[in-house]
Amino acid sequence: MKKSRDVLEYKTSGREKHLIYHTIALAAGFILDLIFGDPRWLYHPVCLIGNLISFLEKRIRKILPKTSSGELTGGLIEVLLVCILSFGIPGVILYSLYPKVPGLALLLESFWCYQLLATRSLKDESMRVYDRLKYGTLEEARKAVSMIVGRDTTALTEEGVTKAAVETVAENASDGVIAPMLYMAIGGAPLMFLYKGINTMDSMLGYKNDRYLYFGRCAAKLDDAANYLPSRISGGLMVLAAYFSGFDGWNAWKIFRRDSRNHTSPNSAQTESVMAGALDVQLAGNAYYFGKLYEKPTIGDPIRLIESEDIRRANRLLYATAITGVVLFLFIRIVLILCWS
Repeated sequence: MKKSRDVLEYKTSGREKHLIYHTIALAAGFILDLIFGDPRWLYHPVCLIGNLISFLEKRIRKILPKTSSGELTGGLIEVLLVCILSFGIPGVILYSLYPKVPGLALLLESFWCYQLLATRSLKDESMRVYDRLKYGTLEEARKAVSMIVGRDTTALTEEGVTKAAVETVAENASDGVIAPMLYMAIGGAPLMFLYKGINTMDSMLGYKNDRYLYFGRCAAKLDDAANYLPSRISGGLMVLAAYFSGFDGWNAWKIFRRDSRNHTSPNSAQTESVMAGALDVQLAGNAYYFGKLYEKPTIGDPIRLIESEDIRRANRLLYATAITGVVLFLFIRIVLILCWS
């Protein structure tokens, strides 16, 4: 009986320690991201995941037949392997390090969290677009925005460039900030890596063109599922942040409720609708991808015309949303720690 009680106490203590470690890593990673962003000289783990996806795709396509069923099967195999490796490798490393050298494990997990959050880099990249709109040429602004969007930018007007930048900040407030932060809060860096693996697969394979219509279908559907709850949490947090940071919070809530489904993706319009409402502008609408025009519904009401300053405003709302999110997630984790103690 005593031995069983000792084992239970040890497991509970270990659980508490991991809750504390993950909480510290989340807070430290968030702060480091705000300070340093993504230095260009530092190799990013998402690049490693991207290389893995490309490597596996080439090998799988050589083995399986080039039929619809063969490509669906290949896409499923790709998803399974990427998910296992992106979760398993950091999981094994941290599982091995924490019992022996917890300080090193905590530093590593904090560093990974820092690398996988994108608040500062999202602001920096979008502000390059703002800088070119204000002090450069339209061609330079188009080139700058082409680095952060998937659509064709060669014919975009100044308004189109601005809208593209604001929409990217809005959408990636979920994909690049709140969603990875949420998964980090739930399961530490391994679950955060799993999410980034899924997200990266969708960005590389999830296209509805001849090459990826079948091969990328599983990746696209899994990304929709992985982002379903985070995108809605992100929308709610952004509405709160709009109130706190001096934007039109009431209109943000109204447009969020009305237009959050105005997108072919079940998730992308969640934060875009809040952003449009908070800034009192209209986003989305028709866009060109790979030379083909896609008709898309608009999001928000054109209470005023969008302007380059809205990129700065979007980033202010991004930061307010990120801070609201990390405070909420850290609070929940602290409550869990107190409950376990």
